[in-house]
Amino acid sequence: MKAVKIPYDQLSPGALHGVLEEFVTRDGTDYGEVEIPVETKIAQVLAQFRSGKAVIVFDQETESCTILRIDDPLVKTLG
Repeated sequence: MKAVKIPYDQLSPGALHGVLEEFVTRDGTDYGEVEIPVETKIAQVLAQFRSGKAVIVFDQETESCTILRIDDPLVKTLG
């Protein structure tokens, strides 16, 4: 995997919202008995970006991105 961190604040508001929306609506991201609105989930992930607890990682080989916690082993290899 050839991946790089993408600073969330370097994306346009529209691009950032698209990345966040795609991430929070992926299969397997809905847990619990209470439905949480998509916009609430987006706000929660955005708060993790702002607090430095999560980052966007772009995989250059697959041309896809994901959001990982800062303590994920993959993030540590990216520098």
